[in-house]
Amino acid sequence: MNEHHPYGWLETGDEFFRALQAAIASARASLRLEMYIYTAGQPGDSVRAALVAAARRGVRVQVLLDAFGSMGLPDDYWADLAAAGGAFRSFNPLRLTRLVFRDHRKMLVGDACVAVVGGFNIMAEAEGDGVTRGWRDLGLRLEGPVVADLAAAFDTMWARAGHKPRRRWHLPKLSELRRTPCQPPVALLTSQPGHRSAIRRSLLSDFRQARNVRIISGYFLPSRPMRRALRRAARRGGDVQLITPGKTDVPLARYAGRALFARLLRARIRVFEYTAQVLHTKLMVTDDVVYIGSANLDYRSLHINFELLVRIADRRLAAEARRIFDGYLPHGRPIDRATWARARSLWEKIMERLTYLLFAHLDIYLARRGLSKLR
Repeated sequence: MNEHHPYGWLETGDEFFRALQAAIASARASLRLEMYIYTAGQPGDSVRAALVAAARRGVRVQVLLDAFGSMGLPDDYWADLAAAGGAFRSFNPLRLTRLVFRDHRKMLVGDACVAVVGGFNIMAEAEGDGVTRGWRDLGLRLEGPVVADLAAAFDTMWARAGHKPRRRWHLPKLSELRRTPCQPPVALLTSQPGHRSAIRRSLLSDFRQARNVRIISGYFLPSRPMRRALRRAARRGGDVQLITPGKTDVPLARYAGRALFARLLRARIRVFEYTAQVLHTKLMVTDDVVYIGSANLDYRSLHINFELLVRIADRRLAAEARRIFDGYLPHGRPIDRATWARARSLWEKIMERLTYLLFAHLDIYLARRGLSKLR
């Protein structure tokens, strides 16, 4: 890393955990860890040991985990961290009226000067190269002013997790993209239930003017305006390519995404399914702009979950991101427009329709009902 290009890709789980451990080991003042899934065993136990060691040397350590995503942890899992002076909080207790709203964000911030973001959870499945073993995922280590924004975003969620749930979601806006003619070169974008999503707004704006689009999404179900923008980009001569899961941990979500393939293919969008391992990557590249973080291109990430993406306008980083995209293709199965209709059974086509209704309509309806009960 250097002053002019303060970014470093983490292309495998092994690279991610090495970067995580290095950031923890180098911290001298503070560590903020926010995660959706955290499981006991390796590599989680090693990360916990490093956090405890940091707390013992005087670092202010805070760990924030989603109550649903990390529900398998023993109740006393963070006892050693508390004894060393660190702190743990669980976000959004498991209550029926609030179950749908989850903190899906993933980040580590060290000393408010270096951060790690991306799609990786702290679990055994995240280890490996995503080709021969482990899920395929992607992260980014970054420095610069946006790290302070990430720290502030963490602090907002930390404060909320420390209070009893209120009847109303009083959620201050985080470091969202402002409605200005010129977007900053690097910006933290967030999404949260009951608010206009800065992530959705920014992606839609970039899709509408892009000529070169690359998308890798572990769960793919974008809104109609986004699908329309991608189709129009392809029809006006743009190069639009998409990688979705051929293997997934949520088969129903894969069926729902497949329901969109026919119209995308007719618009000359190139579609691939990644088949080597479970695909969990979240990466969007529009011309010279890169989006990296926790959000998938689906309804849940854009409308329901607490999410974050870092938007970086950087030609060199975008070229590297397209190189990463191309590295997925040898392990991807191209979806052929001519044969797609007859490539699935009648049962698969029915499942596509039903799951699309589930994830694109029923999920949103239940979320809105949940918000109305909280008001």
